Amino acid sequence: MTGEIPIPIWLLFLLFFVSAWAILDRIFIPSVSWFLRRRVNRVLDEISARLDIEIRPFQLAKRQVLIDRLVYDPKVMEAMQEHAQEHDMPREVAQANVLRYAKEIVPSFNAYIYFRIGYWLAKKIARLLYWVRVDRADNEQLESIDPDSTVVFVVNHRSNMDYILVSFLVAERTALSYAAGEWAKIWPLQTLIKAMGAYFVRRNSRNPLYRRVLERYIHMATKEGVCQAVFIEGGLSRDGRLRSPKLGLIDYMLRDFEPETDRDIVFIPVGVNYDRTLEDRSLIRTLDPGAEKRSRWFVFRTTVGFVWHNLMLMAFSKWQRLGFACVNFGAPVSAREFCRVHAVNLRKIDRSKRFSLIQELCNQLMVSIRDIVPVLSVSLVAGVLLERREPWLSEFDIKARVHGLIEELQAQGAPVHIPTRGAELSVTMAFNMLRLRRMVIESDGLFSADPKSLDILSYYANAMEHWRRRLEITV
Repeated sequence: MTGEIPIPIWLLFLLFFVSAWAILDRIFIPSVSWFLRRRVNRVLDEISARLDIEIRPFQLAKRQVLIDRLVYDPKVMEAMQEHAQEHDMPREVAQANVLRYAKEIVPSFNAYIYFRIGYWLAKKIARLLYWVRVDRADNEQLESIDPDSTVVFVVNHRSNMDYILVSFLVAERTALSYAAGEWAKIWPLQTLIKAMGAYFVRRNSRNPLYRRVLERYIHMATKEGVCQAVFIEGGLSRDGRLRSPKLGLIDYMLRDFEPETDRDIVFIPVGVNYDRTLEDRSLIRTLDPGAEKRSRWFVFRTTVGFVWHNLMLMAFSKWQRLGFACVNFGAPVSAREFCRVHAVNLRKIDRSKRFSLIQELCNQLMVSIRDIVPVLSVSLVAGVLLERREPWLSEFDIKARVHGLIEELQAQGAPVHIPTRGAELSVTMAFNMLRLRRMVIESDGLFSADPKSLDILSYYANAMEHWRRRLEITV
């Protein structure tokens, strides 16, 4: 009974590995899972009491369940069969493609990560970089929205900061699901974004099978009441102007919408603007077809250099925020009311007529967004510098013209975000910001726009271009 049994060293390691795995599988992993589940449930109970739009059961379902539901959706199955026949491929290969698309699209929403990590990060980053303000929001209208409806925030796209800024500002009301582009499909950003409830979209994909899978996922999420945010322009503004609306995602939400029986879909226009967008020079560069393509190493080196420079400014207490980041919320637009006014059921009409109505709805939303995009100090100063009535102006003359422009715009009802008590300081800071970025040149105490920076000054001035046109018509 007390004798020794010699065993090979490899068997000893094997036994040790199996024992360790059994302890992990039977004791450690279940304990950790129970602990994490308990924390998540506590967060859900806490936030459910304060959210205006509750988290839907669809968002809390296991990701694999949603993937299976999407893969075996009747319309996806039909599209898969047609794709297999058209390309003369085995049905199993087409189904494998559908499964790959579904795994790529379907998020893995985690309430704990969204509200405890994502919200905290968004809040810290937004407030570190900008003075964040909500200038216009009709709380009564927003609070009157039926909590059972599907709410879709329709946003103009100025910067990749839009994701962070809007999520932070609406986190007290709901959890947002975004459509993220392929730029975010890098580890570990991809994992974090999916845990935040975002789904990935291949821009300009011509693959009908992929588009059917994406359409059915958006239909599922919308039908189940998931609150979403859509960048209706389809991409970042390259020149500062609002772009024409892209109909794709809105059409996916509405093409099977049944106004009499489905929950209502309520679109809320959102206007975003910044005194400085981090990508401004890169966006302007894309407009030049002859510009040399930047390598990934150049982009990485430039980004790291920018971050390091600003960290050093913080370390020596010389850091200054990048100005204001302002968000305005417009009047909600009900899809059910839209269908009632036009006496139409979008589900029962042909494709061309449906697209015509979707175009009309998107144009209506773009007009609402255009009218609430905040007019900020940098845009005003840039606009005055570009007037070119006189080649050189004193700082006093520039500020006087800016203040005159503010009064004219406010008389037209423009959403000018200039603090009442700090108007002079706000304009001065905007002017100094442009000087520090070397967009303004000085000679004998007089100032003029730097000819090398006219494109980027135009980028900021274009944010209020439609209001200046109204002023010209009025005059």
